[in-house]
Amino acid sequence: MNDNFSKMSCAEFQDQMAELIGSGEDLTTHPHLKDCKNCRALLADLQTIADTARRLLPSVEPPDAVWEHIESAIKREK
Repeated sequence: MNDNFSKMSCAEFQDQMAELIGSGEDLTTHPHLKDCKNCRALLADLQTIADTARRLLPSVEPPDAVWEHIESAIKREK
């Protein structure tokens, strides 16, 4: 991460937060968060919400037929 990240405003950071979270990057090391208590708290809240949502919804593997259908659709596209 470059120095421009440490000079971000909260609004700029929060505008990019979804993309940053989606990247899989460890945001706890983001320069903006080192100095911003409010954005650290927001990130912690979002992580808590995401963790709770994962526990609420059961993890269900789709039937083999679904994967076979996807595979055949991909082959037809080629």
